[in-house]
Amino acid sequence: MTIERPSPSYSDTEVGMLRSFLDHFRATVRLQASGLTARQLDQTLPPSDLTLGGMLKHLAFVEDYWFSYNLGAREPSAPWDTAPWDEDADWDWHSAAGADLAELDALLVAAIAHSDACLDAALAADPDLGRPVARPRDPAKGETATLRWVLVHMVEEYARHAGHADLIRQSIDGATDV
Repeated sequence: MTIERPSPSYSDTEVGMLRSFLDHFRATVRLQASGLTARQLDQTLPPSDLTLGGMLKHLAFVEDYWFSYNLGAREPSAPWDTAPWDEDADWDWHSAAGADLAELDALLVAAIAHSDACLDAALAADPDLGRPVARPRDPAKGETATLRWVLVHMVEEYARHAGHADLIRQSIDGATDV
């Protein structure tokens, strides 16, 4: 598996800049998991219970949740549509245990491709980043995220987990320049 990590743009439109940072961090997390066995993907760095395998599956879920479900108003895709969220609110993290890298990476790659298609369609329909997404975040309060908020949040989500991934990967095999 070859993972290209693009460098973020220094000068671009707002959408281009946000997407370039998002793509950079998407690749960073995938690279941190690259080459690891299922057992290594399940390793934690105590006292945290985060794993790189769980992180890949969680990020696949987050991609679907924000770009497809919230932005595009689509129903959740498999496997999120049948996940037992009521039994385990962190099912995305926990259900990755024992899965191999090819399976988890393929899930994330497919989620990213679907997210990019949802984002492309949304921008083609209305390029205004200040417009609200299709689903209100908290209908009772009337709060709705904007497309800009979703993009910034996704950069933040990946950047935060990229830092976690750096620490977990180093604890597994000492790698610091993945």
